Amino acid sequence: MRLPRNRVVRRVAETLGILFGVAVLVFVMLRAIPGDQITAGLGTEAAALTPAQRQALEQYYGLDQPLLAQFFSWLGNMVTGNFGYSARSQQSVLELTLHSLPVTFELAVLSILLALLIGVPLGVLAASRTGSIRDAAGQVVSLAGLSIPAFLLATTLLSVFAASFGFNPNGQGFATLFEDPLLNLRQMLLPAIVLGFGIAAPILRTTRAAVLEVRSDDFVRTARAKGVPERRLQIRHVLGNALVPIVTMTGLQFGYLLGGAVVVEQIFSVPGIGRQVLLGIQQKEYAVVQSTVLVIALAFVLVNLLTDLLYRVIDPRVRAS
Repeated sequence: MRLPRNRVVRRVAETLGILFGVAVLVFVMLRAIPGDQITAGLGTEAAALTPAQRQALEQYYGLDQPLLAQFFSWLGNMVTGNFGYSARSQQSVLELTLHSLPVTFELAVLSILLALLIGVPLGVLAASRTGSIRDAAGQVVSLAGLSIPAFLLATTLLSVFAASFGFNPNGQGFATLFEDPLLNLRQMLLPAIVLGFGIAAPILRTTRAAVLEVRSDDFVRTARAKGVPERRLQIRHVLGNALVPIVTMTGLQFGYLLGGAVVVEQIFSVPGIGRQVLLGIQQKEYAVVQSTVLVIALAFVLVNLLTDLLYRVIDPRVRAS
C-alpha cells in the first residue's frame, strides 16, 4: 500500500499550502475583530491607561510591531514548537492543546461510532425497498437530524435528563478517560448523542444513495441469479462496494467534529479544543486562537489523508490506478 513518491510530494506541498492559507486567513480575521488583548483583559479599565502604560502593554503583547512582522514572528515560533502563551490560564498554548485535543478526539470518535450505528443500517434498510414505510422512516430520521439545531437538542436533553432522572454528570469536574473511565463515558454520553444524531443524517443519505447505485449494477443481478443469499448479497456485495462514498462522508464529518463541536462542548462543559478557541476569541488571545486553529486544520488534513489511504484498502480499483 505504498504511495508513489510524486504523489507524496504533491500531498505534502498541498498540506503546507493549506496550512499557510489557514494561517493567513485566521490572522487577518482576528485583527478585523474590534478590540485587542489589552481591552479584553482590562475591560473598561483600559480607558484609564496612560499612553506610556498602553505602549508598555503593546510591547509586552507584541502589538507595537507591524502586522507582517507579527505574522511571521508567530509562524516562526510555531515551526520551532512555540505555540505561544495564554495569560488567561497561565499555561502555554501547547500544554492547553495537548490537554484539549484528546478530549475532542474522544468525543469525535464516540459521535462517529453512534452516527455509523444509526446511519448505515437505516440507509441500507431505506434503500432495500424504495417508497416503502422503512424508506419514509429513514427520510424522516435524516430530515430530523439535519433540521434540529445541535444547541436545541443539547439543551433539551440536558434539561430533561437532569430534571427527570437526576442525570447531570457534566455538573461535576471533567474527568479524562484515564482518570475515571466510567465518569468520563457518562460525561461524554449526551454530547456524543447530540453530535452523532446530527452526523447520522448525511451518513444515512449517503448510504442510501450509494446502495441504490450499486444495486443497479450488473454484478448484483448476476449474483442474485446465481442464488446468492439475500443477506450475504446485501452485506458483502452491495454494501461492500458502496463503502467509498460512506467512508468519504464519514471522514468529512470526523474532520468537522475536530473543530466544529464548539457549541456542544460549551453547553456540556466539555474542555475540548473548540471551547479553547472560543475562550481565546473572547479574551482576544491571538496566539491561542491562531495556533489552535492551525492544529485543527492540520488534523483535518491528516483525516483526509487517512481517508484516501482507506480507499486503497477497501477498493481494489483505487490500488490499481
